[in-house]
Formats: sequence, C-alpha cells, structure tokens
Amino acid sequence: MSEKHLHIVAFDIPYPANYGGVIDVFYKLKALHEKGIKITLHCFEYPGRDRTEELNKYCENVFYYPRLVGINSALSIKPYIVSSRRSDELMQNLLRDDAPILFEGLHSCFHIDDKRIKERLKIYRESNIEHRYYYNLFKVDKNAGKKLYFLVESMKLKLYQKILKHSDLMLVVSREDTNYLKKHFANIKVDYLPSFHANRKIESLTGSGDYALYNGNIEVPENAHAVQWLINEVFAGTDFKLKVAGMNPPEHIKKLASEHSNIEIIANPGDKEMFDLIKNAHVNILVTFQATGLKLKLLNTLYKGRFCLVNDKMLNGTGLNELCEIGDTPTELKQKLAELFAMDFDRSQIKKREEILSHNFSNSRNADRLIELVFGI
Repeated sequence: MSEKHLHIVAFDIPYPANYGGVIDVFYKLKALHEKGIKITLHCFEYPGRDRTEELNKYCENVFYYPRLVGINSALSIKPYIVSSRRSDELMQNLLRDDAPILFEGLHSCFHIDDKRIKERLKIYRESNIEHRYYYNLFKVDKNAGKKLYFLVESMKLKLYQKILKHSDLMLVVSREDTNYLKKHFANIKVDYLPSFHANRKIESLTGSGDYALYNGNIEVPENAHAVQWLINEVFAGTDFKLKVAGMNPPEHIKKLASEHSNIEIIANPGDKEMFDLIKNAHVNILVTFQATGLKLKLLNTLYKGRFCLVNDKMLNGTGLNELCEIGDTPTELKQKLAELFAMDFDRSQIKKREEILSHNFSNSRNADRLIELVFGI
C-alpha cells in the first residue's frame, strides 16, 4: 500500500453533505484526495441515506456496513450511537493493510481498542464533546421518552469517553474542545484542526437586505429550542422580519411562527434556495445554548452572508469573534438588530473575512496540516 493511504471510518454515509458532521467528513475526503492521499472509506448505513457513486470519485474503496439498530444495541453498556456501529466485516477490512485509521466521532469508535489494531496509528476526529451534547438535548427536548434516552446516553457517553486513550492523535474542531481533551488525555497528542466545509471563497454581497435569517436542521431539539426562543424572546412584537429556514420544522414551531406576521418558516429548502436566503438576508442570526464543537452553519453564513449576529456560545473558541456581532440577552440582540439594520454591509467587512477565514479555515491548508500530523511529511 502507498505510504499515503488512510482508512476513514465514518458514522454515516457522508453524501449528500447536508448536515454538520457529514459536511466535515465529505469535504475532508475531497481535500485529501486533491492532495494525493489514497482513502479507504468505511460507512455505516441505515434508512434515509443511500449508497452513492459520488464517494467513488474521492476514495480508492468504499465499504458499507449496516447500522445495528434495535434492542440489543440499546441494552448495551456502551452508548447506543457506538454499540449500533459495530461490524466484524469492518475489522476484517481494516486488517487488510497497516495504514493509519481515522475514526470520525465517538460514534465510530467501537473498535478503536481492538487488540488486533493496537500497533496501528489511530486518529480520533472530534466533532463534539458528546456527553455534553446529549445532556443539552435532554434539557431542551419536550418528549418524555426522548428526554430519558438523551439522559441515559449522556451518562453512557461520559463513561465511554475513556476509550479514547487508545487513540494516538486527536484532531479537534474548536479550541475550547481542544483544551478539554488535552486536560483529560494528557498523554495523547491533541491538535486543533477546524472543520472542513463547502466554501472556497467569500460570496457575501454588499449593501442591505430586509430580513434576518435563522438556518439549521430544525428537527434537532437544540435548534427547535433556539428558534422558539428567538421568536418568543427577540422577534415577537417587533418590526424585524425573521425567516427560519431548515429541515423538517416541527409542528409546534410552525404553529408558533404562524401567530406572528413578521415571521416566516421555509421548510426543507434546496441548497440553492438556502444559499440565496443566506446571501440576501441583512442579518444571519444564530444562537445556541450549548458550547460544543464548531457550528458549520456559522462558517456558511460568514462565507456567504452579510452581517452575522450570534450569542457567545455559538463562537465556542472558534476565533471568529472579530467577524460577528455578539448579543446574549434578548435586549442585547434587539439592540444589535436595530444597529445592523441601520447599516450597509461594505467591502471592508468582506476583506476582513477574507484575511481571517483564508488563514484558519482553508480546506487546502488544513488538509496539509492533517497530512503532516498523520504521515509526518
């Protein structure tokens, strides 16, 4: 095998690249392929995402394994998101050579402690501190059954996290998470490596728009909670127009929005429609109530949109503070909205984004960094 061969174990089929975690995986594949790295991709699959020829453009081999959903995985002492991603066939395919193995997220780490790959270089790609993420889902979900699942999964994930001591290198998407993992795994090399993404250049328009936009996968409880909070606490009773665009908005969000003449829900927009909404908004407003990982929608808005208004937790050690307006309370956010709608977005702000984003968030530069860390070249 080539000295520049890499196995990547993905928690999902990373195409289409239409949500946070798989966006990082897919554009990492593309960037590494452009650098001449030979990739064997291993994907866990389940209904809703189909096998695709697109991945064959960037990988030497693509293997698919069924996700083992059901009661046996649920009753495991391991987290469900981990125990349902186990495969003897995957292990046999990993053992065909001695190339490094990159495990995408804690989800994919069922086999990371297998003695048969003890001497292999094993890389853990972090996207969230998972037990924190699931605990926050427990706090915001409205469904009693789901709340119990999220709480139990959070506890299991916190206990299971120690499995990462079997990795040789951790590549982490935010500086805050980097500090956390360095503290808990002092004997392992932990490096900050931002998420890979779809953007190659700044596409922001100068001038102004007449609405604010929130975008995200609204069926995720965290995002539904953010939308509900923005409507009730920030936009209700104001003259600011808010558009909410994203996947599968729940019925309670649609009903809430319908009660306000200044709020519009745009369900399941295609890529082009979403990018047009981001570009034409005057303000892209993004809030989160859990400071984990890097929110890729934040990068999209900075590459494609005008003003970006966020709360502090959205930034979470990304180094993007200079490019965003920040407000944490409803009063602060309303004040910032009033200030921003009175301003035009100009060329100087685009130039500032070009300088900062090209340095820290270039896929090509970050692929070079990954190759250097993994292959020592």
